[in-house]
Amino acid sequence: MGMKNRLTQKMREAEESNSKLFCAYVTLGFPKLSATEALIPALERAGTDIIELGFPFSDPLADGPTIQYASEQSIKQHVTLKDAFSLLRKLRRKGLKIPVLFFSYFNPIMHYGVSRAIRQLHQSGFDGLIVPDLPLEEGRMWESWFRRFDLSVVYLIAPTTRTSRMAEIARRSNGFVYYVSLRGVTGARTSVPSDLLRNVKAIRKVTEKPILVGFGISNKVQAKRIGRVADGIIVGSAIVERLRKGRKAVKSVAAFASGLIRSLKQT
Repeated sequence: MGMKNRLTQKMREAEESNSKLFCAYVTLGFPKLSATEALIPALERAGTDIIELGFPFSDPLADGPTIQYASEQSIKQHVTLKDAFSLLRKLRRKGLKIPVLFFSYFNPIMHYGVSRAIRQLHQSGFDGLIVPDLPLEEGRMWESWFRRFDLSVVYLIAPTTRTSRMAEIARRSNGFVYYVSLRGVTGARTSVPSDLLRNVKAIRKVTEKPILVGFGISNKVQAKRIGRVADGIIVGSAIVERLRKGRKAVKSVAAFASGLIRSLKQT
């Protein structure tokens, strides 16, 4: 429907140019909606390839203290799904080009009405969804809807995922496969997990789709190391952490992202 899915196009371009992908996670409405509105275009200018716009939820089971805190602050401001739709619609009108994925737990989407939410996401200019607590079995019933509205659904593979299931997740994931590098919740870590290389290689055996690694990446050394084995990285907590620092936070996040992108793309 409408224009081509930006995520699919971005994946194709990255493959053709053999370049690594940088995905930035931002919590909607943290520290306030106007900051999110300024931050997304600033990240695009810094060279970010994909934005993951995280919707705040009161029980974020995959998120560590940093993103939990950001979610709590946004919830206090009564941020709604309609805010996500209108924010992206506004940014698209202003010329935002990069793919934006809607990251949300399933509960808020279900509460709003799944088919209604999918239609609104498409109309607002989103390119896909990441729903960390939506397993393959439950996702199946909605996949035809996602396809109908040209939205990619990205599924997650964990270090504990069995090989047979890995293959099925990779097959059903659109755009890329999200590898969760940690056993545990999100949050900046100082080192790269020892089984990362082995697990990324195992995923490579079952899919040709790009593999992006998230959870725990917080510095240039990690970006470079992971970039050698994966097709890209997803950075969330380290970005949200910088937004807590107050004034000039948008500028500082853009500079931080820019440094990570340089390290990643030199691999």
